[in-house]
Amino acid sequence: MGHIKVTQSGPAAVLSIDRPEALNALSRALVDELDEMLEQLAASNEIKALILYGPRNFAAGADIRDMAGCTPEQASTFSFTPTFNRLGEFPVPTIAAMEGYALGGGLELALACDLRIAGESCKMGFPEITLGIMPGGGGTARAPRLVGTAKAMELIFTGSVISAPEALRIGLVNQTVPDGEVLPQAQKLAGRISAFSRTALETAKQTILEGARHPSVLSAAAVEYRNWPSLFATQDQKEGMRAFLEKRKPVFTDR
Repeated sequence: MGHIKVTQSGPAAVLSIDRPEALNALSRALVDELDEMLEQLAASNEIKALILYGPRNFAAGADIRDMAGCTPEQASTFSFTPTFNRLGEFPVPTIAAMEGYALGGGLELALACDLRIAGESCKMGFPEITLGIMPGGGGTARAPRLVGTAKAMELIFTGSVISAPEALRIGLVNQTVPDGEVLPQAQKLAGRISAFSRTALETAKQTILEGARHPSVLSAAAVEYRNWPSLFATQDQKEGMRAFLEKRKPVFTDR
């Protein structure tokens, strides 16, 4: 039985983790299924925004039973990094809709998304250090870029679990909303994003990701300088600017 479900409403899709008996803990089989679904969705020209959601619990970490007896070689194979990197490079904007627990690998899954919305009672953290290990799904790479190196080290070295308001304060999440409104708010945000040109969204996201890999602002700005003019070859650019001048809403066709 699969643990990944996909629903689509217009150009926005919701990818849900459905393993409630384990608080949506991430097993190897579940992540393999997630990987396959991400590959399929990335190839769809109909998707302009993707929401990752775990009802009641986003994901309470990796399944410890799956990896307790791993050798170093087996741990390398078990790692979720390739799948989380696939999510990080997903062509259009991604939103993590977080309820309940988002711990360890579950938090790393959320960090691989572009945006994060958390319910007020959501709990987040990297408890790996309490198990004698460290984050192994991109947490040591992505968390410092969001909250700064010192705060990321504090979270990882102590295994602390923090609240949604604290996560918002330090920049780990973009928004907090009342419990029960996480998915509707994520869908609202996805709908707002999906109203725009997919070509512009893809180009903007890839420009940000590529620019973030450069060591200086000037070299990152050079990426933007290279990519920005290409959008003037699109029908959506003509439509968007024509609509602005005609004082009407644009009708984008993703061309």
